[in-house]
Amino acid sequence: MTLLPVEPAWRLADGAAELRWLITDLWSHEAVGIVGGEPKCCKSFLALELAIAVAAGVPCLRRYVVPDPGRVLLYATEDSPATVRRRLEGIAAAAGVDLTDVDIQVITTPSLRLDLEADQRNLADTVANLKPRLLILDSFVRLHRIDENASREVGPLLGYLRELQRRHGLAVLVVHHAKWRMHARRPSAARLLRVPRLGR
Repeated sequence: MTLLPVEPAWRLADGAAELRWLITDLWSHEAVGIVGGEPKCCKSFLALELAIAVAAGVPCLRRYVVPDPGRVLLYATEDSPATVRRRLEGIAAAAGVDLTDVDIQVITTPSLRLDLEADQRNLADTVANLKPRLLILDSFVRLHRIDENASREVGPLLGYLRELQRRHGLAVLVVHHAKWRMHARRPSAARLLRVPRLGR
């Protein structure tokens, strides 16, 4: 028999934990969330901007301070490695830093399927080894072969990302390229994925 942990009511914490920021007023210290929207609205560029800010300790978008900078682990599937490097170099230059001085580690495997246990283990082992402050996955659609409209299929994948965050104490950002027509009903998973910060 395994008992669940309990605590007397009078000993429960009497206030909310202090909110810690990874990027002040923009992304909390251990948030798991989505940058989502229609195609061609600069979601991937924003993710790379966040990567440079966190890794270099410079204000994101020249405005949002990074109080606790650290390593960033990036998996970018939308563009070639040369394009990713060129974009990062441009963003770094605009921020006044050299990319060679910025600790962004790029996952270069051609395929990463987070609906497969083996790939989940490989990502978790990589995170445990590199200890990044921020993990960026771009884009969601290339991380699985599940039905994004089925919450029973999306839920376990998002649950894995939350467990990864809790176990390793990092923030997770997923880029989601939503595609829908004006006036069309948005699928339930798309609505879920647009939530900027999932609850603990």
